Amino acid sequence: MKISKILLSFLLFTCLLAVPPLLLQYFDNGDLLVQHFWVMFAFVSILTLVAIMVVLIVQQKNNEMYAGAFLGATTFKLLACLVFVLIFIKKTHPEKINFLVDFAYLYFLNTAFEIYGLLRNLRNQNSK
Repeated sequence: MKISKILLSFLLFTCLLAVPPLLLQYFDNGDLLVQHFWVMFAFVSILTLVAIMVVLIVQQKNNEMYAGAFLGATTFKLLACLVFVLIFIKKTHPEKINFLVDFAYLYFLNTAFEIYGLLRNLRNQNSK
C-alpha cells in the first residue's frame, strides 16, 4: 500500500473521530469533554500518524524489520501517551470519569486504526 493511500485513510479517520466530540460540544455544551480535549486529540492523533509513518518507512527500507518497527512504534506511542496523561492530569486536574472516557475514546480508536491499517498493509505486501 502506498504511503499516500494510508495518509488519506488516516485523514478521513481523524475527521470521523472528531465528529462525536464536535457534536457533544455543539449540543451538550461540552460537559462530557475535559478542558483542553482538543490538545489531547491532537497529541494522540499526531502520535498515531508518526507511528504509522515510521513503520511504513521501515517496511520500505527493510521488510524483515516490519514486526520490530511495529512493536517499537506502538510501545513508544503507549509510553508517550502515559507521560502525556501524567502531565495533563497534573496541570489541568480534570474530572476523573470524563477524562478516562475521553482518553480511552481517543487512544483505543487511534490504536485500532493503526493496527488495522498496518496489518492491511502487511497483508497487501504478503499477497505480492
